[in-house]
Amino acid sequence: MLMSPGRPAKLHYMANNFRMLVRGDHVVCAQTGVAIPLDNLKYWSVERQEPYATAQAASAAMLPE
Repeated sequence: MLMSPGRPAKLHYMANNFRMLVRGDHVVCAQTGVAIPLDNLKYWSVERQEPYATAQAASAAMLPE
């Protein structure tokens, strides 16, 4: 996969995968602000189009405010 070092990627999140719209090497967790290397990205919301660093962050994002 072609990546741009140190640059955030822009992704389209799908049910079982994601598609890279803008090349980069990481995304930023929507809950924690932590950079997530694309090789480690496991949690995201298709509905919200947001990535999450951990299962706990993903669960927290689903809780009502």
